[in-house]
Amino acid sequence: MQSANMNVMIKAARKAGRSLVKDFREVENLQVSVKGAGDFVSRADREAERIIKEELRGARPTYGWLGEETGEDKGEDPTRRWIVDPLDGTTNFLHGLPHWAISIGLEHKGQVVAAVVFDPAKDEMFTAEKGNGAFMNDTRIRVSNRRNMIESIIATGLPFGGRGSVPMAVKDLARLMPETAGVRRWGAAALDLAYLAAGRVDGYWERLTFPWDKAAGILLVREAGGFVESIDEGTDVLDEGGIVAANAQLFPRFAELIRGIN
Repeated sequence: MQSANMNVMIKAARKAGRSLVKDFREVENLQVSVKGAGDFVSRADREAERIIKEELRGARPTYGWLGEETGEDKGEDPTRRWIVDPLDGTTNFLHGLPHWAISIGLEHKGQVVAAVVFDPAKDEMFTAEKGNGAFMNDTRIRVSNRRNMIESIIATGLPFGGRGSVPMAVKDLARLMPETAGVRRWGAAALDLAYLAAGRVDGYWERLTFPWDKAAGILLVREAGGFVESIDEGTDVLDEGGIVAANAQLFPRFAELIRGIN
């Protein structure tokens, strides 16, 4: 049984997904504006956020809001907040690559308690509610059970267009690649975390992330039995900064490699 909030989140994601799929089919005609070096925002992106905000705020008008495109609105209820990325994987979207997603998290008193990551191009809906497990299209999902780093596939996000530290990323790869079966850079953090929750990859790290990139994904991984922490130990993983995640067996060694220990 899904909660009323989850039903609202799924409805919003599907409605925005229909709009994005329509624009994706006409990707060559999208009106694109520059948001930053190598980081573009499209009309489709803004329209998706408008749809999601309209649906969520219409159903829960007192909740706060944090969206990638429209920023933060405290709301009347200071304990609850929607955290939304209407189009994670914008660069993929604009290049016609069918790997992008809608990410919606619901935060309550500083903890993410409900999550939706929807991949409209593949019609895959990843959902989780705190204490109730994680699902993909109503089928229960779990992180992988791999125990050896050398057998693992690791997902990541790497710096682009002058954003982030290339030397640090190179050092991460140099430490990690000899100990794994491969590293994948797909360009959509929400889907990286959803794939980790589903056991499709065994770990994920990224040095620069924002709350809307990972709010939903953090809960998905945890409800699927995985571990998620900030790269900088002792800091809140939901805040801006680095993230490291894996199944329970791989996490200790994986986290050591990413943190540069040993």
